[in-house]
Amino acid sequence: QVRLVESGGGLVQPGGALRLSCAASGNIFSIFSMGWYRQAPGKQRELVAIITSGGPTNYAESVKGRFTISRDNAKNTVYLQMNSLKPEDTAVYLCKMDLRTFNTRADYWGQGTQVTVSS
Repeated sequence: QVRLVESGGGLVQPGGALRLSCAASGNIFSIFSMGWYRQAPGKQRELVAIITSGGPTNYAESVKGRFTISRDNAKNTVYLQMNSLKPEDTAVYLCKMDLRTFNTRADYWGQGTQVTVSS
């Protein structure tokens, strides 16, 4: 069984910063891409940032220059450093990993962590 667990969410004032982590555990052979998504109430889930196994990254236009995604392959962990947070960044943030186990390759999701930006 593969399990993804996010942490690091919380309440922060506008202009503040948070660092999210997502660690994968289980019978994992390799992890290809790792990504962060978010879903605000009444809105569709959207891609925030993604990092491939080779290192290239891609960001939503709304977070470019403020958010940084990184990964630690030895720990099967992906991070999202969020700076200069805005109220419109408020959402549940979920990580997704495209990974291979013993007998399959599939996308796995975490349960989500709430980020609230408010004064």
